[in-house]
Amino acid sequence: MSPGKEAAELSQETLYSIFRKYGKLAEITSQPSDSKIMPKIRQCIMAKNCVHGLKVLEEAGGGASGTQLRLSYEQKVKAHVIRDWLVNHPRVVIPAVAALVATVTVAVFDPIRTFFIKAKIDHAFHIKDNRLYKWFKSQANDIFTFRHRREEDVSLGAIWADRREIIDQIQTWLMETADTFIVVQGPRGSGKKELIMDQALKDRRNTLVIDCKPIQEARGDSATISAAANAVGYRPVFSWMNSISSLVDLAAQGTIGVKSGFSETLDAQLGKIWQNTATALKQVALDHRDNEDKDANLNDDDWLEAHPEFRPVVVIDNFLHKNEDSSIVYDKISEWAALLTTANIAHVIFLTNDISYSKSLSKALPDRVFRQISLGDITPEVAKKFVITHLEPESPSSSSSSSSSTEGTLTTSQRREDLAELDGCIDVLGGRLTDLEFLARRLKTGQTPNRAVTEIIEQSASEILKMYLLTVDKAPRKWSPEQAWFLVKALAANSELRYNEVLLSNTFASSLAPDASNGEAVLEALSAAELITIKTYKGRPQSIKAGRPVYAAAFRLLTEDKVLRARMDLAILTELTKIETKSIDKYETELAMLGGLPSQPREVGPRVQFLLGKLGASQRKVEGIQ
Repeated sequence: MSPGKEAAELSQETLYSIFRKYGKLAEITSQPSDSKIMPKIRQCIMAKNCVHGLKVLEEAGGGASGTQLRLSYEQKVKAHVIRDWLVNHPRVVIPAVAALVATVTVAVFDPIRTFFIKAKIDHAFHIKDNRLYKWFKSQANDIFTFRHRREEDVSLGAIWADRREIIDQIQTWLMETADTFIVVQGPRGSGKKELIMDQALKDRRNTLVIDCKPIQEARGDSATISAAANAVGYRPVFSWMNSISSLVDLAAQGTIGVKSGFSETLDAQLGKIWQNTATALKQVALDHRDNEDKDANLNDDDWLEAHPEFRPVVVIDNFLHKNEDSSIVYDKISEWAALLTTANIAHVIFLTNDISYSKSLSKALPDRVFRQISLGDITPEVAKKFVITHLEPESPSSSSSSSSSTEGTLTTSQRREDLAELDGCIDVLGGRLTDLEFLARRLKTGQTPNRAVTEIIEQSASEILKMYLLTVDKAPRKWSPEQAWFLVKALAANSELRYNEVLLSNTFASSLAPDASNGEAVLEALSAAELITIKTYKGRPQSIKAGRPVYAAAFRLLTEDKVLRARMDLAILTELTKIETKSIDKYETELAMLGGLPSQPREVGPRVQFLLGKLGASQRKVEGIQ
C-alpha cells in the first residue's frame, strides 16, 4: 500500500488462505478501519512474527499497490474467570467444598460440643448443685414446708430399706474394674430409675442419663438426631441441615453422576454424637488425675483401669423401649456402651423392661457375662407401709412436734377405720409401685380401700379389653385377639402357666393370623406390651404370669362377663375349626395323590393308614367343636 492511499479490505477467503497454515482458525471478523478496538489474536505468536509486515500483492487480492499487513494482539477479557472455572468443574469443586465444611466443623464446633457435653456430665450448670441455691434452699426449709416431697421421701424410705442389699451391690460394682455392663431389669413401675439415681448414685457427681424413649419415638432422621444430641448435651446441632444436605447431594448426583458427600447417613451422624460424648467422658474421668499421685507415671488408659472410682457413670434408661427387629438406635447405643466399658472410660448401667435384653447386648459384648439385677415387686409388708405413709398429712418432724405439744393426737392413717381392708387390697394389687401410688391417691380423696381397688381393677380390665382383645384399633399387632383371650382365660383360672404348654396349644402353634404364626414371637410381644410376664430359669423361659399383679383380678373380671366370654370363646372355636379344616384339606390332597398312582406299592399302605387316622382325628375335633 502506498502512503496516503486507502488500504484495500481483504476478503475472508484471502485471510483464511494466509493464516490457516499456522493452525485452526476459530473466527474471522472484519473490522472497520475507524474502529477504536485494537485487534489482538490469542496464542498466535508464530503467525504474528511470520506475517507481520507481509505485503499482499495485487495478484493475491492486495489491490493495485498491494496491502502491507500490520498485526497486533486483541486484549483478552478475563471477567468471571474464577466463577466460570468453579461452575465448569463440579467434580472437583463440590467434594472440595464438602471437605472444607467438614474440616471447619471439626475444628470449630467439636471443641464447643465437647465442652457442653462435659458440662452436662459434671452438672456444671445444674442450679441445684450451686452453693448459693443450696443456701437459699436451707433457709427456705425453715420457713416453708415441702410436705409433698417429704412424704415421698418417707414413703420410699421403706422401699429402699427393703432393697438395701441391691443398692449396696450396685455401689460395690461401681468401685470395681470390670469391662462389662450392669443391667437392671424389671417391669414398668418397679422403681428402677429411682433405685439407681436416688440411691445407688446419690452421692456420685459425674453421671449421664440417656433416655432411649424420645430417641426411639422421634419421627425422621432430623428429629432422631436432635433427640440424641439433647440427651447428652451435644450442641450446637444443625439437624435441619440434614434435609438440605440430602437435596444438595441428590442434585449433585444428577449433575456429575456421583454423590458429593455433603449428606451423611443417620448411622454416621449418631456415631459422631456418641464419639464426642466418649471424648467428653474420658476428659471428665482424667480431670481427677494428679501429677503428684503415685500413678502419675501411668498413661491415660492404664490410669483409668487403675482408678475405676473416678469413672463417670452412664445410665441408659428405657433400653429396648418399643423394640423393633432392626433398630439402628439401640445397635449404636450398644456398640458405644461396649466401647466405654472395654476402654475403661465409664461404667454403663442399662435400665430395661424387656426380658430379652441379652440378645441385643450380646451383639456388642459377645464374650462378656453381664452383671444382672432383676427388680420385682415389693413385699406386702413394705407395700402396706408405703401406702400408709402416703396418707400422712405431715412430715415425720412436724408430726412429732405436734404430737409432743398435743397429747393423744392421731394421724390420719390411724384415725381411718377402713384401713382394716388394706391387707386384702394389697394382696390384690401386689407390690407394683405405680398401682400402690394410685391406691394411695384414691384413699386421700376419701374412698375406702375396697372401693378404690374395685375401680382400679375395672379400669385395668377396660385397658386390657381395648389394647389386646378388641379389633377396633387398626394398628398392627404381633398377636391375635384369640391368643390374648386364651392367656386371659387361662391366667384367670391359674396364677401361673407353663411356657411350653402354652406354645403347644393350637391357638399358638397353628394360628392362621399372618403376624401371629410364631408362638414364641407372640409371647415376647405380649410380654413387651405388659399383658404377661415371662419368668426364666437358667436363661430359658419357664412360666407365664400376669403382666401386673392387678391384671390377675382384671382377668377374672373379664371372664365373668358372659357376653364377652361367649364372643371370644366362639372366635377361638371358629379359628380351631379353620385350623382342623385346613389340616383335613392337606390330608385329603395327599391321599388323592397317593390314590392316583398307577400301582399301589406295599410301602404306601402305612402312609395311607397314618393319613386316614389323622383325617379321622381332625374330623372328630371339628365335630367336638361344633
